[in-house]
Amino acid sequence: MKPNMRGFSLIEVMIVVVIVGILASIAYPSYREYVLRGNRTEGQALLSEATAAQERYYAQNNQYVTTTNDLGKLGLRSSTATGITSETGKYTLSASSSAGDGGYTLTATQTFNDSGCGNLTLNAMGERGNSGSRNVAECWR
Repeated sequence: MKPNMRGFSLIEVMIVVVIVGILASIAYPSYREYVLRGNRTEGQALLSEATAAQERYYAQNNQYVTTTNDLGKLGLRSSTATGITSETGKYTLSASSSAGDGGYTLTATQTFNDSGCGNLTLNAMGERGNSGSRNVAECWR
């Protein structure tokens, strides 16, 4: 009489490991892109909030805030001792003046690793930009 064998053979376990490895190699890049896109949404929200605050400030003072040191005048709710950051701290906000036209450029500098899109920018004319290798449409969707 044959003994009753239980369990899996080494071949069966190795086949499962290979299948899981293949699935993980397909799923991980998609998951990473999903997470990065979610992080970029936070930066876009920070820039949109700052732009709205800029317009309110302009309506009251007839000028824009054009330096990072003066961003506190906008009264953004995400202001901290280290500057203005996004809700979870993934982006920090800075401002600069546009090429002598009286406008401004807001920059959301990332604090995580997104080399494809890099830092996000938005100016007084509503023009969007980024510092990474991807095109603007991909980074602002």
